[in-house]
Amino acid sequence: METDHLIHDECSVTSTQNRKSHNSATVKRNLTTRLNRIEGQIRGIKGLIEKDTYCDDVITQIAATQSALNSVAKILLEGHLKTCVVDRLNEGDSEVIDEVLITVQKLMKR
Repeated sequence: METDHLIHDECSVTSTQNRKSHNSATVKRNLTTRLNRIEGQIRGIKGLIEKDTYCDDVITQIAATQSALNSVAKILLEGHLKTCVVDRLNEGDSEVIDEVLITVQKLMKR
């Protein structure tokens, strides 16, 4: 995947209920930039609706925004699989597989 050079994600676990992801500064910047762009797209969609823009044009912008959000999710999922999931499996925690399956199901609902 194109983001391989950006993924340097480590998860730390202080308890089974309190997991945390520690993304590198590069990954955080990348994700923040993408989310700022998405935020702008959302504001743009709101403006299109307020201006009574043709529905098909608004829907096209919504689809582009959903695609951008999916890209953010893919980057996070890739890092999660390569680090957090691998670490937990290496520690013998097979419950992480069920967690990942639920997460993937949520992503596929879109």
